[in-house]
Amino acid sequence: MSIAEKFVSMEYGPAPEDSKEALAWLARHSSRFEHFIGGKWQAPVAGEYFDSIDPSNGEKLASVAQGSAADVDAAVKAARAAATEWQALTPHARARYLYAIARLVQKHSRLLAVLETMDNGKPIRESRDIDIPLVARHFYHHAGWAQLLEQEFPEYVPCGVVGQIIPWNFPLLMLAWKIAPALATGNTVVLKPAEFTPLTALAFAGICQEAGLPGGVVNIVTGDGSTGEALVKHPDVDKIAFTGSTEVGRAIRAATATSHKKLSLELGGKSPFIVFEDADLDSTVEGLVDGIWFNQGQVCCAGSRLLMQESIAEPLIAKIQDRMSTLRIGAPLDKAIDIGAIVARVQLDRIRKLVDQGVADGATCWQPQVTLPARGFYYPPTLLSNVHPTSIVAQQEIFGPVLAAMTFRTPSEAVELANNTVYGLAACVWSESINVALHVAAQIKAGVVWVNCTNLFDAACGFGGYRESGYGREGGREGLLEYLEPAWFKNAPALPEHKAPAPTELDSDDDSTASGISTPAIDRTVKLYIGGKQARPDSGYSMEVRAADGDLLGEAPLGNRKDIRNAVEAARKATAWVKATAHNRAQVLYYCAENLSQRRDEIMQRLAAAVGEKQATAEVDLSVQRIFSYAAWADKFDGAVHNPPFRNIAIAMNEALGTVGVICPREAPLLGFLSLVMPALAVGNTVIAVPSEVYPLIAGDLYQVFDTSDLPGGALNIVTGYASQLLKPLAEHDDVDAIWCFGDEASAAAAKAMSIGNLKQVWTNEGRAIDWFNSKLAEGRWFLEHATQVKNIWVPYGE
Repeated sequence: MSIAEKFVSMEYGPAPEDSKEALAWLARHSSRFEHFIGGKWQAPVAGEYFDSIDPSNGEKLASVAQGSAADVDAAVKAARAAATEWQALTPHARARYLYAIARLVQKHSRLLAVLETMDNGKPIRESRDIDIPLVARHFYHHAGWAQLLEQEFPEYVPCGVVGQIIPWNFPLLMLAWKIAPALATGNTVVLKPAEFTPLTALAFAGICQEAGLPGGVVNIVTGDGSTGEALVKHPDVDKIAFTGSTEVGRAIRAATATSHKKLSLELGGKSPFIVFEDADLDSTVEGLVDGIWFNQGQVCCAGSRLLMQESIAEPLIAKIQDRMSTLRIGAPLDKAIDIGAIVARVQLDRIRKLVDQGVADGATCWQPQVTLPARGFYYPPTLLSNVHPTSIVAQQEIFGPVLAAMTFRTPSEAVELANNTVYGLAACVWSESINVALHVAAQIKAGVVWVNCTNLFDAACGFGGYRESGYGREGGREGLLEYLEPAWFKNAPALPEHKAPAPTELDSDDDSTASGISTPAIDRTVKLYIGGKQARPDSGYSMEVRAADGDLLGEAPLGNRKDIRNAVEAARKATAWVKATAHNRAQVLYYCAENLSQRRDEIMQRLAAAVGEKQATAEVDLSVQRIFSYAAWADKFDGAVHNPPFRNIAIAMNEALGTVGVICPREAPLLGFLSLVMPALAVGNTVIAVPSEVYPLIAGDLYQVFDTSDLPGGALNIVTGYASQLLKPLAEHDDVDAIWCFGDEASAAAAKAMSIGNLKQVWTNEGRAIDWFNSKLAEGRWFLEHATQVKNIWVPYGE
């Protein structure tokens, strides 16, 4: 073929990357790798190894140690031993180590890129031009945070020993996302790479040695799921950071429920790729190529659901099919290849099975006429059109090069379809109207939204999900907070365990009575507060409220699961509060403080009967101040605008969690209640609160305050009763987005264990005592950060 003919055809010849340096590196290690523990290579205790396979041809690359519980224990002990020395270093000294690692990543960038491609199957262009530069960027960026840590996070301390488990789709990049912030904040690490792709993590161990990192600061234990399970369950690990499937995330949440381990989860996704009729379709198609066929679609935030405005669906599909026909599939070390190999046979089989199920559900399957390599694990780029929103291919994460296409007519319908999934990791919005794009982006329940771009990442910008895509963030300032705790909280004493009454289900159709539960005295019983109205309990029962000397003070309703259901329904309908401006929310909270102040003496007198005059006086006066504080914060707890090294800005918005269930502390019936409810309300959440059992009658005073303060009905709902009985329906309710539980250690564990169904965010005091009368501990940013989640909206600029 002549040069002129090649120019017309635009056919690419092979341009293979030389693998000899990677093969030489494997040979230097005899293609056999042990664990990296305490700064040294250590053979597995059980002497077992498994094979790491090149997915492009099915050939063995190396034998890798299979980690056991004993290996994990050795690594955790090494990390614990190294923690004191590492934390004792100055911030500048830790920054120097991270900077050295970044420089060494750049020095060995070609080796790392080739090794990543051989082990994972992704095209060398992606490893070389995207993954490895981002790895270096994360260590550079976090070297800066290490330097500034004491200035920017005063009175915070590292979690301690961190267990980290990473997936196989971005093996070295996920390592950097986790290790860089952990080291910058003074933690030591035990990392388990994915079973399919351990080699670049082991190469990173060599970089740690070359940088002179103290032994035990970074430990790498390889193995399968049992190795990860041993790490999760190890009693001397202080935090678990996991990236992987939602199913495994649930298992980790359950396994850590009874511990004090801090937990961050970055899980699956089913991200919408929304295209409006005014979008630049040619740019959209190129964005779509990056959105779904990047890394063979093995991306948790892949734009796997194409939502097209109906008027442009036909021409857009035609352009997509034309572009798909030009995609090149083949050996991933070929620099002219667009789509490489699927990571393993088991993943290839899963993709095929889900596509077959989608076709059976009525989807139309289209694939370009391509010849797949005879060896290795390959799957062609696939377009499924006429997909029903409830189809398995529209709801389940396929994790392959498969696009499911649907149509919409209006922006509101686009938002509804976009949010029609249990996930909430990322989204793309394509429109030439910035007004439309940002309006839609703000309504999508996802942690990252790209406007007229896709799959952009940077160390300065947080990444993480809503709903069943997990919680916690990687990158940015918020990512650092995942590896830090307030010093006072980490060292706070434990609350005494409270003996709760035996669980009793008190439904209206249940004729049984519970021991210790009296028939309500109508004239002396306060009511529940649901949807802005006083409501009688479904059970028809009440609980006696007695003073410290045993005198009967009154009776409070015994709420049950039906009352919780009604309260959640009212909270979800309280859109007036959710849509209110921050200024309007502040005004309402100021009114609450005014009205509480006007009723100071009468509320104090009633509260004094339960907690004593001195405490009651302090609670009422501090409660007024606390409401004022959160009224002040309501329009000041802003986000940020990041300037990543691209032609974009990233708008980091602090968004409300949604509907929050709050189990209030026993020890401060009024102040504890308001210290938790007010920050949640200030940032736009709706709340279902269970007040202290010591004096639940405070609910009667509070709903009168809220009634006269213009708080919209349903913004705050109060259900009195036994916390141990109301926690279960709150934690298990799928329309509750977060649970805050402030009680003894058993209550904290129960809140975590009961809420794994929809993986709602859980915040507890871990059974530790909090001094609610100390404003330095019991109010401020720490509470507001738990009341919000950060959404990063990426917006390009320029021509």
